Amino acid sequence: MFRMKILISNDDGYLAPGIVALAEALSAVAEITVVAPDSNRSGASNALTLDRPLSVYRADNGFYFVNGTPTDCVHIALTAIMKDKPDLIVSGINQGQNMGDDTLYSGTVAAATEGYLFGIPSIAFSQVDKAWTCLDSAARIAREIILRGFPSLDQPFLLNVNIPNIPYEKIKGIHSTRLGKRHTSEAVIRAQDPHGRDIYWIGPPGAAKDAGEGTDFYTTSRDYVSVTPLQVDLTNARQMQQLIADLS
Repeated sequence: MFRMKILISNDDGYLAPGIVALAEALSAVAEITVVAPDSNRSGASNALTLDRPLSVYRADNGFYFVNGTPTDCVHIALTAIMKDKPDLIVSGINQGQNMGDDTLYSGTVAAATEGYLFGIPSIAFSQVDKAWTCLDSAARIAREIILRGFPSLDQPFLLNVNIPNIPYEKIKGIHSTRLGKRHTSEAVIRAQDPHGRDIYWIGPPGAAKDAGEGTDFYTTSRDYVSVTPLQVDLTNARQMQQLIADLS
């Protein structure tokens, strides 16, 4: 009997409740391997650690953890830890939404993106709010989405999923969405260290600017799960002909 092989990672760290809940939910339907950062690496985006060697450790529960970024974790898992290529890579469940422009900074999405770049179908899961509430519901939904398989999608695929923090029974459904867009981030927070030197904290993300019907923001605000197909090609196809004209 075929049993799916799934690699799980995240950016909140291997001790985060979200990855524990996801691993528990998927272990019943798949052979899982968990490789995650040793600590919170939120906002790491697609960074690879190239200025120092990395170490891999194993926790009592069998999870591997790495002193690096989410991308490091997936890269090392696929090239050094796992003997066989997984059928799917799953990242999350993240504490807090990854919608709109968040996807450019998100370590959760980056872990899934690394899997996609290796030619493996990958899905990033996030809860909309940061409170870890209704995590059992989110894990159940994540498992249901994974079991759909998405046979109509080109292989590999890269999906970004955001799940409202509400009980399973109150989820109204699952919708395919596009990314919305945020306003510019809030200003940095300026303070001083104990020596009187200026220090700066990056401010919170801006409010939603494009949250119209069909966006991830709109969909999750109405108690639906948002599933957005992503791509890595950053080429601005619309400007190609204009650029050709300017360069001729």
